[in-house]
Amino acid sequence: MTRTVLVARLDNAGDVLLQGPLVRAVAAGAERVVFLASPQGTAAAELLPGVDAVITWHCPWIDGSPRPVDAADLAALTERVRAEGVAEAVISTSFHQSPLPLALVLRLAGVRRLSATSVDYPGSLLDVRHRIGDDLPEPERALSLARAAGFALPPGDDGRLAVRRPLPATGRAPGYVVLHPGASVPARAWPAERCAEAVVALADAGRQVLVTGGPGERALTEAVAGTRGVDLGGETTLAEMAALLDGAAAVVVGNTGPAHLAAAVGTPVVSLFSPVVPAVRWAPYGVPTVLLGDQSAPCRDTRARECPVPGHPCLSSVTAADVVAAVEKLVTA
Repeated sequence: MTRTVLVARLDNAGDVLLQGPLVRAVAAGAERVVFLASPQGTAAAELLPGVDAVITWHCPWIDGSPRPVDAADLAALTERVRAEGVAEAVISTSFHQSPLPLALVLRLAGVRRLSATSVDYPGSLLDVRHRIGDDLPEPERALSLARAAGFALPPGDDGRLAVRRPLPATGRAPGYVVLHPGASVPARAWPAERCAEAVVALADAGRQVLVTGGPGERALTEAVAGTRGVDLGGETTLAEMAALLDGAAAVVVGNTGPAHLAAAVGTPVVSLFSPVVPAVRWAPYGVPTVLLGDQSAPCRDTRARECPVPGHPCLSSVTAADVVAAVEKLVTA
């Protein structure tokens, strides 16, 4: 066993949750796993089985709102990595991100063995340069990197997403529907008026609807919940959100972190999926899913953060009735 292995994933919470199988594979072959996460991904990293410690760091070449590169900040990171006794690292990135800047920093921190998926020639920065096709679900893509680095899932591990249990008590009887209207990327959000219509339609169909969102989404969740839903905007930590999703009959959500959190607790998902990124790679993994949204829309594969097509047709074409039918399909399956 390698004493301490660092796993790095430096973007959002959903991206971190998708590393769960990779982390468990590394943990099966290491005495200790340290996860390097962004501020947005730290709470998700703390939920992953197999993680022993988390280092939080704002990465200037991956974060969507990057800070200037700061030599003192980089020096502090290398010192923290040294202090953790990291001997080996597995750097996980999305297909459009480079692992090489972080590999350089970790080399300077004394990490002896580095593995990453890299299109670019890595020189002496990587010991294992993994290359793979693009049309794999993200958890499988990450797990293939773990295998290339010499780590395998333990016997009996099915490779699905997972979170640490037990989760916090919610005080709610299970069987409700969670609707999460927000998204970190605006192009991936179902229009708020459609979300509000779905709350009413689900309530009319006899479903209790909980509307969730982060602290900055309280106005959105209040408007979407209206008088027929329960507004929980800004009221849950990520672990509490996981517990809420765990008790849900189904979750209605766009391509954003809570979709992957729902998959990690095994709850079926109505996925309002904007095709700005491919569903084959980023749809909820390993749980029953109904995918809604025009996957052949003109925005397809653009990676756009703001919808490039007037009217947001890929998702505005989805109706409240479509969502009710999808929920019924999942609940009665």
